[in-house]
Amino acid sequence: MKKTLVILNVLIVLMVTLSACVQGAAPEPTSPAVVEPTNAPPTAVPTEEIIDSTIIATDDLGTEIVLAEPAQKIISISPSLTEILFSVGAGDRLIGRDSNSMYPEEAAAATDLGGMWDGIPIEDILAMEPDLILAGEIFAEDAITEMRGLGLTVYWQKNPEDFEGLYKNVSDIAVLTGTEDVADELIISMTDRVSELDDQLASVENIPLVFYELDASDPANPYTPGAGTFISFIISRAKGLNLGDSLDGAWVQVSSEELLAQNPDIILLADALYGITAEMVAERAGWAEIKAVSGGEIYSFDPFILSVPGPRLVDGFEQVAEILHPEVFDN
Repeated sequence: MKKTLVILNVLIVLMVTLSACVQGAAPEPTSPAVVEPTNAPPTAVPTEEIIDSTIIATDDLGTEIVLAEPAQKIISISPSLTEILFSVGAGDRLIGRDSNSMYPEEAAAATDLGGMWDGIPIEDILAMEPDLILAGEIFAEDAITEMRGLGLTVYWQKNPEDFEGLYKNVSDIAVLTGTEDVADELIISMTDRVSELDDQLASVENIPLVFYELDASDPANPYTPGAGTFISFIISRAKGLNLGDSLDGAWVQVSSEELLAQNPDIILLADALYGITAEMVAERAGWAEIKAVSGGEIYSFDPFILSVPGPRLVDGFEQVAEILHPEVFDN
């Protein structure tokens, strides 16, 4: 009996001990966490930015041109616009050109669509599915209207009358191709070169009379540029006087009698590319008496530099200035 009581006492102690252990292990109840109110707006879900690449421009006929994006497949049917296209870094998009678009050399990689003398090859152009056609002042408005009537997007650009007009033409083509940054750098470079030349020529007082020969198919009555042409502008800017300014017309024939009477100081042979030489000029009847001939002031001149109103017009300005006033550049 006594043994039984001892066992019971041990069991009671164990039960009390276990109970105490269980109570000690249980976590004390805590109050629920209190969330402080906040005025912060909910986090916005990021969305993809939508960029509108539509280009809207107005050409020199006053027609609004709309492109869904910068033109990628371009046909140029004017040499000046072909040159501008390459100068603004978009020459690799040229898929077709006129036969006279020969500069730069890379232009030859585009399909040759002919000289355009017999009209614009509309069917060939339609088959190429261009985004944009660039056409110069040589094309009449009705030809442009015909192309537009067939669903073609045509940008018509007039020739520049001065350097500011040239800069604008370059800038306008750059807008159509999305290459404004390249054009801006080019325009700055051209502006600086023109300004430097103007400064060099500022003190020049001697103004020579210049005969610029375009075509001497009839040697007794060669063609020359008249007033209002870019060639006349360049000669004047280079401190010279264009003989053709006294004649009527932009591109006019001048008789040998008139040339002898005006007696130019300098002759620029823009037809030298076609075989005309200083010796041939001197052999023309009566021309040996002209000051430019007797004084040896006859110079071959690349006709495309001034006849194609593109970025190389600045090169032409530099070359004409050096011919007319070598004393300024000898230093």
